Amino acid sequence: MNFFEAVKISLMSLWANKLRSILTLLGVVIGVASVIAVITLVNGANKFVATKISGYGSDTFTVKKTPSVITSGEEWLKYQKRKKITFDDYDALREGCKRCLITGAMIGDTTRVVYSKQSSTGTSLRGWTWTMSEISNLNIVEGRALTEMDEKQATHIAIIGYDIIDNLMPGVDPLGKEIRVDGVPFVVVGVGERQGKTLGHSEDNYVDIPLTTYMQTRGTNNTIDIFAKAGTEPGALSNASDEARVIMRARRHDAPGAEDSFSLETNDTFVGIWKSISSTFAAVVVGIASISLVVGGIVIMNIMLVSVTERTREIGVRKALGAKRKDVMLQFLIESGTMSMIGGAIGVILGVAAAKAITMIVGFPTDVQIWSVLLGLFMATAVGVFFGVYPARKAAMLDPIVALRSEL
Repeated sequence: MNFFEAVKISLMSLWANKLRSILTLLGVVIGVASVIAVITLVNGANKFVATKISGYGSDTFTVKKTPSVITSGEEWLKYQKRKKITFDDYDALREGCKRCLITGAMIGDTTRVVYSKQSSTGTSLRGWTWTMSEISNLNIVEGRALTEMDEKQATHIAIIGYDIIDNLMPGVDPLGKEIRVDGVPFVVVGVGERQGKTLGHSEDNYVDIPLTTYMQTRGTNNTIDIFAKAGTEPGALSNASDEARVIMRARRHDAPGAEDSFSLETNDTFVGIWKSISSTFAAVVVGIASISLVVGGIVIMNIMLVSVTERTREIGVRKALGAKRKDVMLQFLIESGTMSMIGGAIGVILGVAAAKAITMIVGFPTDVQIWSVLLGLFMATAVGVFFGVYPARKAAMLDPIVALRSEL
């Protein structure tokens, strides 16, 4: 019997016992679907984080009071004891960091925006220096961006996202209109490019105002985040960040040999931390999902043992006609492998569909990779072959005389 004939027999056996086949493959389908769904979601999240971080450019670093990722309560308490980063720190970096091509600063909060009789809640309010539009690569599609004069004079002007227009100003030209941010009036002078949703959260629900205006209207108690761009030549980012670190340590009187009393991060640092966390999470979830594959493999082994018993006379006839042990064993291995591969293919389809459904419902990003599909099929086939070895060996070891005497 050749390979394709064995596959054909396997498919005929599956079709002849539909309910048994469905129950047999259920564990493999669930296991592969879970693995594919998790890998697809994690790949999508990694791609999203890399894209968002790269929006600032690979030549950008940030100086903050606390790091972007905190892994324990003890770390959080430790970082909260640090002194806040002030506008004077920003001025010192802007003037003293000669290797920094451009610097900017930001304070973020949430606010309530009112226009006419319409209002929005949960809107991101960002106090920006005029350089932040360039650093963050925010494209202004209508009107203008913030200017240095706006920052110096602390003018009450604002750049808004499309959610403000869609929800508060439908059918209205927003430029020159007055909105109220927590009761404070601002004139709209620009509209940022539409960015869409991520994880169910809109990226267009924001209002950007000059940082100096933010500090005048909301106080100076909050710490600020400082952003700086270095050159694109080799070593420029490292040199610029080292110079910024020296300036900040001197201003904050950090003792020689002591750790920094602030966090200086590059995009690669954050992406590396995120990938480490996501890969650990994926490994744990995939490990749990793999239990379903083991259960599916055990079920396949039991069904193949039943199949061997049902086909004892067939095995006896084949051996009497000259089939060798390896031929019989190969036939049953191909059947179990084909069975599990079909379950794997169904699992891949369901896993991708589940991931895409999550994207449609909550906006979680997904990214289907060919290697993950091939991995799912390989895992399913390998499980079928592994757990099919014992039934195949049992069939191959049957004595042809005894097998022919058996009555079914």
